[in-house]
Amino acid sequence: AGSSEVDRKIANHIFPYLSSGMTLQLGIGGMPNCIGELIADSDMKDIGMHTEMLSEGYLALYKSGKITNLKKEVLRGKGTFSICSGSQELYDFLNHNQGILSTPMRWANDPNVLKQFSNFVSINSCIACDIYGQVCSETAGTRHISGTGGQLDFVTGAYEANGKSFLAMPSTHTDKQGKAHSNILPKFTQGDVITTPRTQTGYLVTEYGVAHLPGRPTWDRAEQIINIAHPDFRDE
Repeated sequence: AGSSEVDRKIANHIFPYLSSGMTLQLGIGGMPNCIGELIADSDMKDIGMHTEMLSEGYLALYKSGKITNLKKEVLRGKGTFSICSGSQELYDFLNHNQGILSTPMRWANDPNVLKQFSNFVSINSCIACDIYGQVCSETAGTRHISGTGGQLDFVTGAYEANGKSFLAMPSTHTDKQGKAHSNILPKFTQGDVITTPRTQTGYLVTEYGVAHLPGRPTWDRAEQIINIAHPDFRDE
């Protein structure tokens, strides 16, 4: 997936929350790849990789020397993943690379494994949310887009590890008629599948900023989320 200007803005909002020594899980898409490039150009160091999906964002981090896996509490010195999808260069990098271990998904995604990391950060994409903080990452109404994937596993694991979990999306999408619609909804009623319940959602991110939800009362969560909606839709 190519990175857009919105992806870059979202990545820039997440970047200040990241630090040296973290163990990082990145999802698929342009925005996580932007995160990889931002970290690669930064002065962060000693990052660990523990992920379900090994994608291009990690290649930039390995090439820049940012990933050493030396601060990971689990399998120190090894980057771990389950599946890989990307360029030929990524596959060539992986081939016979003894610094990287492919593990079963049931282990990679297990919150009991994730909570052993002292500085765990999970960054994934989503499709829509409502002002309770419920998140949909699978459907647009009843139209199927994706499976559940590992999102809730990593959100739960980050929560249990006292880490950070970011769910990111553009604030709007445009339909075939060229009309803009908000991805932040007053409420879900069109058959949208809830991937991450409001009790688990950590940080929600759009190109307009970051909403930090844990521990906030409902009205405060709603205000935080409305503040990251597109300005054209906030009153609604």
